[in-house]
Amino acid sequence: MSADKNSSADIFIYGDIVSYQWDETDTSASSFKKDLDNLGDVSNINLYVNSPGGSVFEGVAIHNMLKRHKAKVNVHVDGLAASIASVIAMAGDTINMPKNSMLMIHNAWTFTWGNSAELRKAADDLERINQSAIQSYLQKAGSKLTEDKVKELMDAETWLSADEALSYGLCDVVLEANQMAASISEDFISKYKNIPKQLISQQKTSIPASEMTKRKQIAEISKANLDYLSTILGGI
Repeated sequence: MSADKNSSADIFIYGDIVSYQWDETDTSASSFKKDLDNLGDVSNINLYVNSPGGSVFEGVAIHNMLKRHKAKVNVHVDGLAASIASVIAMAGDTINMPKNSMLMIHNAWTFTWGNSAELRKAADDLERINQSAIQSYLQKAGSKLTEDKVKELMDAETWLSADEALSYGLCDVVLEANQMAASISEDFISKYKNIPKQLISQQKTSIPASEMTKRKQIAEISKANLDYLSTILGGI
């Protein structure tokens, strides 16, 4: 985050969208609000995005904060705006994408357990979440995109180049290619089926070993907690 005397400010989302920040690269709705409030009275916000996405509701909150802010919002997709990060990008009055950057849109998904009624409710909830994302894309795209086409793209887990995003109205300006590497991790790769090969090969050298160790420790703790809860709730 930075601001200058010309009433212009820069904010960066360079990592996961989370409910609780594990490290300084994560962004939560509360941390983003704090950054936004600290900018003061500005007329232009430059939002730089390189994120694989994350928590849907945190991202929706960030999107809505930007939409109601009085400043003009200029979004720059430096590497990747995937999943809920692509919804955040739709808050931009102008969305700029270098030729080698990408948007990824897909249907929401979740982990759940329970009886048949609870599982049906979870599926219904996901449909409502999908509809929220669809409206964000349609609001930006205008007449260039129909609801049926958005649903088709989301069903297919679609990775859009800058030129493709422009054709669908999800981008306003296509710029020359830059040197930014897309923000993805092994965990991100395991979730999706249509990741472009160049992003997978790029990931092999983009995450330090120390960071991967930390993420594995977090995953192991989360799995242990889930196993414990399953043991307690198994007979209910």
